[in-house]
Amino acid sequence: MDFPRVQLAVCAAGLVVAQLLVSDLSHAATWLSVGVAALCLIWQLWWILPYTRLWSPEVKSTITVQPDCRLRILTANVLTPNREADKLVALVREHSPDVLVTLESDLWWQARLDILETEMPYSLKCPLDNLYGMHVYSRLELEKTEISFLIEDDIPSMHAQIILPSGDRVRVHFLHPAPPSPTENPESAERDAELVIVARSIQSSNDPVIVTGDLNDVAWSATTRLFRKLSGLLDPRVGRGMYNTFHASYPFLRWPLDHLFHSAHFTVTSIKRLPSIGSDHFPLLTELLFNPQAGKDQKGLQADQDDHEWADEIAEDQSADANSVPKPEN
Repeated sequence: MDFPRVQLAVCAAGLVVAQLLVSDLSHAATWLSVGVAALCLIWQLWWILPYTRLWSPEVKSTITVQPDCRLRILTANVLTPNREADKLVALVREHSPDVLVTLESDLWWQARLDILETEMPYSLKCPLDNLYGMHVYSRLELEKTEISFLIEDDIPSMHAQIILPSGDRVRVHFLHPAPPSPTENPESAERDAELVIVARSIQSSNDPVIVTGDLNDVAWSATTRLFRKLSGLLDPRVGRGMYNTFHASYPFLRWPLDHLFHSAHFTVTSIKRLPSIGSDHFPLLTELLFNPQAGKDQKGLQADQDDHEWADEIAEDQSADANSVPKPEN
């Protein structure tokens, strides 16, 4: 029930208001019903309020940008059968991201996106027609690049170092684990295992780190929180907004499935959900500033013993090992 918490909160709030307006308030049963609906509302708000402006930001804002330390990443799940590649190319040329990562991109999409190589000459390409193809195009030099299949043989992830104009190197992981599905992954075991081992591969690193992609999980879920706790990475959306990217066609059924997490080496300049490109996901554009001095006291979620035990169970269930995750470090 992690996905529809916003929808459940809206329904609970509506039920409380309706009962107070139309029910006989002299009956104890009415107040019992109101109390149950109010508790449901409070429970849902506990999960989702951090992704509103009512919460304190987890990541500091930066107004003055040093161009040599800026990093703009555009994440886009393009939807394989979508044929509106020109819209994504137009957005890239309008917003000039340093890095473009696409999910669900096949050979057809690769042929259309390769036009960007004149501007973004560094790339990683894994075209697949199973909804898990992935491409990275970058203006900035990529080093120590690797394409891995961490949990499932047909679901790739990409790993690299990005060299900023300042000369600083950033470790990046691009992910698109399989979603929970009643027919394929009813318990989301593969997705959770991939998130756990990537998080554990990061937790002891002192290098700047970014993880981004379509994680097929909402920002407030227990498993995404576990990823944040284990990895120590920060979520720049906390205190700023949900930035719901899916489903583009149904406004009332939208969730934050496309993510970007980063280490405390960065502060945030902006986060934008960009216009539709014909996919079921909206693109997400995040601009960070490599600013270790300003960000050194930023703190995220902390893992406890129960979290580590749960992570052990998830990894062991899939025979997953953090040592299998590439570590493009300095």
